Order: sequence, then C-alpha cells, then structure tokens
Amino acid sequence: MKNEIEKILNMVQEGKIDAEKASELIEALKEREEESNKIQTDVSSTDGKMVKIRIVENEGEKVSINLPFKLAKVLTKTGVNITSHIPDSNKYLKDFDMNLLADAIDNDLVGDIINIQTAEGDIVKISID
Repeated sequence: MKNEIEKILNMVQEGKIDAEKASELIEALKEREEESNKIQTDVSSTDGKMVKIRIVENEGEKVSINLPFKLAKVLTKTGVNITSHIPDSNKYLKDFDMNLLADAIDNDLVGDIINIQTAEGDIVKISID
C-alpha cells in the first residue's frame, strides 16, 4: 500500500489530480486493505477444522464422519442436510433442528454442538474441532 500512496502523492505533485481526489484514492486503498485483512482472518480461523459426527451404540461405533469445516459450510449454505445421509440418524436426530448446526457452522463455532446419550447407552455427538 505504501507504493500506491507514493504514486498518488506524486500525481498530486505533478498536478495530475487534486488533493481531494488523492484523499479519495487513499481512503479506497485503506478500505481495500482492511477488507483483505478481514478475509485472511476469516479463512485462517477455519483452517484445519472438521465437523465430526459420531454415533456409538452398545455394540460399538456405528458412524464416524470427519467432514472438512469449509465443505460443511458450503453444504449448509446450499441447503444440504448433512445428517440425512447418515445411517439411523432419524432414530437419534428426528427432533433435532438442523438449523442449529447450520448456524453453528455459519458462526464458526467450535466444540460440541450435539452431545446426546440415550437411556440405552447410545451416544450421538456432533462437534466442530
């Protein structure tokens, strides 16, 4: 950005633009850099994160899915119900509002989203790690 500002100041010195136009250009450069920094922060905050879905019944682990966070985010934005493709998910998640998972993903939350243990000892867990 420093080089761009120097170019703008040179243009003012050479009379190619006035001070008002220079101020507008410099402000636009600052906004562009702030937006660029924000995007880099958003991307790095989700790097390597996974949406983990586990269903464990008395007999042992039945479902174990690790879905890259960025893919889960795209899927929820397009309206795909991630859990609808998991065997026996209706048995455990029939009353679960999938919008809760979509909101957690949209807001870049980390940790357990769902942690259910039934009376039979079955466990359903969805987390973002």
